[in-house]
Amino acid sequence: MTDPFPPEVVAQVARHMNDDHADDNVLIVRGLGGIPSATAARMSGLDRDAMEFAAVVDGIEVPVRVPFSERLTDRGQVRSEAVRMYREACAALGVTPSH
Repeated sequence: MTDPFPPEVVAQVARHMNDDHADDNVLIVRGLGGIPSATAARMSGLDRDAMEFAAVVDGIEVPVRVPFSERLTDRGQVRSEAVRMYREACAALGVTPSH
């Protein structure tokens, strides 16, 4: 089976998440990643099982891995998982989703 997330795909997804959804990254890390004190977060990677972030806590960057709800088999699933993660993080934090 071909890896659905070769480095170029991971880079494209990370660029989109970091450029267009930087605030969502922070909410995901706070609400689902177990780092409620994160002040910033950038997506740093992903694989079939999780999205990875570099979160900033007290001025120090720490790695955070947030699992998907299921193992992903194609790139098209990443968007729906990112939306799910964002919405679940908002619910966990008591924040109204903005999109």
